[in-house]
Amino acid sequence: MSLPDTLSDRVAELAGPPEQIVMGLERMRAALAALKIPARLPMPVILVGGTNGKGSTVAYLEAFYRQAGYRVGAYTSPHLWQFTERLRLDGRLAPESLWCQQLTELADTVCQIPLTYFEIATLAAVRMMLATGVDVAILEVGLGGRLDAVNAFVPDCSVVTTVDLDHQDWLGSDRASIGREKAGIFRRGVPALYGDAEDPCASVLEAAVRADVPLQQLGRDFHVDPPSGKWSGFGQEKQVPAPLWAGPAQWANLALAVAAVSLLREKLPVPDTAISAWTLAPELPGRCQWLQPWGKDNPDLLVDVAHNPQAARQLAALLAARKGAARCHVIVGMLADKDMAGTLAPLLHWVDAWHVLEITDTPRAATAAQLGDTLERMGAVAVSADASMEQALERARMTLAAGDVLLCFGSFHLVKQLPMAWLLRDPA
Repeated sequence: MSLPDTLSDRVAELAGPPEQIVMGLERMRAALAALKIPARLPMPVILVGGTNGKGSTVAYLEAFYRQAGYRVGAYTSPHLWQFTERLRLDGRLAPESLWCQQLTELADTVCQIPLTYFEIATLAAVRMMLATGVDVAILEVGLGGRLDAVNAFVPDCSVVTTVDLDHQDWLGSDRASIGREKAGIFRRGVPALYGDAEDPCASVLEAAVRADVPLQQLGRDFHVDPPSGKWSGFGQEKQVPAPLWAGPAQWANLALAVAAVSLLREKLPVPDTAISAWTLAPELPGRCQWLQPWGKDNPDLLVDVAHNPQAARQLAALLAARKGAARCHVIVGMLADKDMAGTLAPLLHWVDAWHVLEITDTPRAATAAQLGDTLERMGAVAVSADASMEQALERARMTLAAGDVLLCFGSFHLVKQLPMAWLLRDPA
């Protein structure tokens, strides 16, 4: 069988359509047994779940351990431009050749055990971590927690960043139900961390008590003080660097990473100097990025993959902090199965004009008409549909000036339409 043009196509060919989501751990457990991969991997494993903040928490953990001299495997999803973004080995994208080798070797297993797109990617990534002998494996939950593919592995620490409404079709219609699913990555006696300091989800706390999980909660058991850059908890105090990305929530993600490093210090000792400054700073394209692609005399571009109400509230806080901005225009594209009204509403007060785009690379996309109608029902003004990202960017840039903001948000599928060179320091 000849390889398709992209790795994503190859995985889709093995699994079926990439949009297919089938929850459950039975297939993963059967595949692990067939491939002789133990659920308890030989290196420490950190599972990172939650509604928002997973990617940045993984990136902070990766940076701290690399700065301490460890070889780190970091598995995340989804990708923006290329499938290889899903796995970083010691800070570098796993090469396409390694992915191809793994997918070829997994083909026989997939013929015997039908696996989903995400399950195949997860198995390939973990096999690469085993083959390259990483010192620590950081695995980001793809969807939910309890029934997600990465939950087939036994963690040494589990992290739930936040719990809010998202993926209700799979996880439940209310925050309590979603919290129970997220808490499914907890294990009896295994340290766990939870990052909702201001409004903790009761079902997460209850799940920890029922399962006899030693849960440590931000704001109760450990703290971070942004003005001083001090983290404290577990009888320790540490100086930490400012978050690498904008937004108050990033302090919480940073605090969770420091807490995980502290809890695992007996298995993976990390000196305080390795978390006091950034020497191997990670990149995380599309997460609260302030950019100036057109130069200082033009508007600033704020890019974020926010696609649920909680993430949109965090974006609104960023815009509120930019009170000096004369105007704000938005380019937005979303998936139809998301809470469009709940996601758009927090931004209404701060936005002067909306450019709605229809995402074209997935059948789950909301149409421009759906987005426009939703905005107009909520009283938004100056709503227009654009034929392409290029058109929307040019129209907004010609209207806005220095000090103004152009926000591009709504979905990974939308953000990946921006030029890669804008979002990466080194696209190679």
